[in-house]
Amino acid sequence: MGYRIVNRLFALTLAVVPLVAQAPRGGRGGPPQSPKAMAPIDLTGYWVSIVDEDWRFRMVMPAPGDYQGVPMTVAARQLADAWDPAKDEAAGEPCKAYGAPALLRQPEHLRFTWQDDRTMRLDADAGTQTRLFHFGDWKAPAGPPTLQGDSIAAWEVRRQPGNPAPDPGAPPQGKGSLKVTTSHLKAGYLRKNGVPYSENAALAEYYDMIKEHNGDLMLVVTIVVTDPQYLREPFIITSHFKKQVSDDGWHPTPCSAKW
Repeated sequence: MGYRIVNRLFALTLAVVPLVAQAPRGGRGGPPQSPKAMAPIDLTGYWVSIVDEDWRFRMVMPAPGDYQGVPMTVAARQLADAWDPAKDEAAGEPCKAYGAPALLRQPEHLRFTWQDDRTMRLDADAGTQTRLFHFGDWKAPAGPPTLQGDSIAAWEVRRQPGNPAPDPGAPPQGKGSLKVTTSHLKAGYLRKNGVPYSENAALAEYYDMIKEHNGDLMLVVTIVVTDPQYLREPFIITSHFKKQVSDDGWHPTPCSAKW
């Protein structure tokens, strides 16, 4: 799937693939359509992570000081060098590596459902975490930052250059993706060995579905973390998941700071 990852990253940086944001509007004078009804792809159901990169950072506890691939600032490196999982557990914070910027890097199962017509729910069995993706003009409630933050979602539908835009009132046809932007995050770890992100971090994710030649449905999530405090440049990674026909393997487990 490497070439698909390159294509997505190329589109992100050069915007060579036009995307048409889908507003929840009715067709030609009809009633407004909900984001659920307007979905160009169906993410609902169970997915299992396919760990085909960064094995040593994801399947086992990364070695202290192994920060390869992360564009860390000096301040981030100093903080990571002082990482102590025992202190995190003693402070009641074993979930610092399970926040939204790092959650999809865990070896895990995911479950997508619709909480209502304007809110998609993502449950991860790793750490027993839940994220909510809010469509439209949702406003975040007041309160302290959280591990999963406040997420705004929008459907994006691809069209070829030169082709007319689809009727904004009609359900989108063909390929599309889900874009999720997340803010108001509690500080946490990008990797379990203490690589930090701060409360100033912002997260953008792009969820793309791909059907393989053998019929398997794959989900490729491009994850972009920006953090002026602890990252010199955006940290861009991808995570892959395979669609399951049942909840086989679904096993919610608590967070751990030591594995």
